Amino acid sequence: MKILARQLTLDLYNCDTSRLSNVDEIKATLVNVIGEEPRLTSDFIDEEHFSIIGAFDGGHVALHVYKVLRYVAADIFTCDDTDDTEELAKVIRNFFRPDKIKSTSLKRGDFGLERDMKPKIKIRVAPLRKVKNAGAKVVKKLVRRGK
Repeated sequence: MKILARQLTLDLYNCDTSRLSNVDEIKATLVNVIGEEPRLTSDFIDEEHFSIIGAFDGGHVALHVYKVLRYVAADIFTCDDTDDTEELAKVIRNFFRPDKIKSTSLKRGDFGLERDMKPKIKIRVAPLRKVKNAGAKVVKKLVRRGK
């Protein structure tokens, strides 16, 4: 089924704190991966939250960065059904280095059946986070047995 566009949303949790403050470095990273000069705008909503929006031929990218929460919300939209949003998503993930990622992929302008319009959701957890979670579960079970 032919679609008009693709959209990928990313929720990045527990990001590297050293990467959350430098707006110019984030902009430079976006310019490098997009390959053309995007029209970038940044806005400081308050001292703990800022946004960067970049429009380029064939799409846009929007980032909302919450420094204290160590959270980044990213939207990547491409106006061509053949464009792959994953390349830009990979660069964003590598830049912010989150412990946990939730991504949702949408096909925009899909005029197929209603049941085909559900988004695809993936959740990834960084390997180190998995080890910490498993260790916490083991300790919790051992404490329960000891009682």
